[in-house]
Formats: sequence, structure tokens, C-alpha cells
Amino acid sequence: MTKRAAMKRQSRENGLLDSREFMEESKVRRLHAPHNERSGWSPYPNNDDRDQGYLKTLKPKSDGQHELMAAIDAHNLVMALGPAGTGKTYLAVAKAVEALEAGKVGRIVLSRPAVEAGESIGFLPGDMEDKLAPYLRPLYDALSDRLSMKRVKALMAEGLIEIAPIGYMRGRTLNNAFIVVDEAQNCTYVQLKMLLTRLGWHSTMVVTGDPHQSDLLPGVSGLADISARLEAVDNIAVVRLAERDIVRHPLVASMIGVL
Repeated sequence: MTKRAAMKRQSRENGLLDSREFMEESKVRRLHAPHNERSGWSPYPNNDDRDQGYLKTLKPKSDGQHELMAAIDAHNLVMALGPAGTGKTYLAVAKAVEALEAGKVGRIVLSRPAVEAGESIGFLPGDMEDKLAPYLRPLYDALSDRLSMKRVKALMAEGLIEIAPIGYMRGRTLNNAFIVVDEAQNCTYVQLKMLLTRLGWHSTMVVTGDPHQSDLLPGVSGLADISARLEAVDNIAVVRLAERDIVRHPLVASMIGVL
């Protein structure tokens, strides 16, 4: 051990600091003094002006989406009709999460018909909930885009978010809730009538669907008939989205126009 190293070690053991170790030619450098002593040093020039929010801002991307968001804010029952890709389900679920986070409702109830789109999944392993999971997956996707999956699972465990097929809704009264009925074109007239009459006090219900994309036999879907009847009822909004409101890939709008 050299004499210089021994002196440094002795200084550290005695609790003494050698000012020569902090000279300009030393490898140790002092941080520059902060411009604002109260806020502390930060790599950002305007630390207080940074946006600390992590939730995506919900903004309409078309006139139809703007009309739908305004209708949800102003009415307790909204029928949202339109082709695929117009954001019906996403906006409805996003508004439900917004209402729950703001304390306007006590829970979210998401419902969807378990109708097979040309292929059977009855052979899949698992219990009833496992077999229904593929039908309810789009609702999970919309929820996880607004909330983290960890928070979604926590809210579901607390009963603040409920996802159930249409068959489980009969006989219930949904008070203080935000109800979203997705893929309503796969519901019969009787099923939709049953669902609409579940609406309770201090609740909002949004029914979404595309009457031209039903997986039922022709003439079985009741969405178009019920929507036409409800347009004449006050305090019920029927919003009809069009191809110009499609926010998916531009080819989707082109295909919808010719298919």
C-alpha cells in the first residue's frame, strides 16, 4: 500500500475529509445549484408544468362520436347503433369507467349475449365461466384500455364491476349502476325488452349494436324494431352512427360500404 493510499484510508477511518479530494481536477463533480432552491433540481426545465396524468384523454374523433358522448351525459337510456369500428362499445365502457371513478354510480354492469358467430365453442374445456370467456373478451379489452388489468381484477373482486351474459339479467333491478349492453343485435325482441326494463334509480344504460351485423336468423333480432319504437319516447336518445364515424383502419370503412 502506497503512502498516499494509507493517508486516505486513515482520514476516512478518523472521519476527516481531505479537501484535496474535491479539487477541480478530481473525478468527483458537484451538481449545479438548482435555479429554484425550494423545488430542488430536476432534469425538466418546467417541472411543475408537466402532465402527471396517465389515463388516456377521452375525446370524440367524429361528429357521431361527439353526439353519442353528449347523449350519454344527458340521458339515462341511450341506444347507440352503427357499423363496426365506430367506437360504440369503447365509448360506452369509457363513460362507465368515468362515472364510476367520479362517484356518480356505485358499480358497472356489462352484459353481452352469448351467441356463436358461426362456430361452436361448447367442446372447449372448463366450466361455464370458462366457456363464456371468449364472448366477454371484448368487454375486458375495453376495460383494460381505460384501467390496468390489476385494477380491473380488484374492482371485479369487490363487486364494483360485473360482467355477465344476457341470461343472467332476468329478474334484477339495477340501481345506482352504469349498464352497458353490447352486441345487442344478437338479442331478440323479448330479450331486449327484458334488458331495458332492468333500469333502476340513479342508473344509466347504453345499448350498442349494429342491426346489419346480426348472428341470428333473419328477422329474429329485435334491435332495429325496438330502436325505431324508442325514438318517439322522450328522454331516450337513439344515436345512429355511420360509415364516416369509423375510426379503425380506413379499409374498414371501404369494406363496410361494399359488403
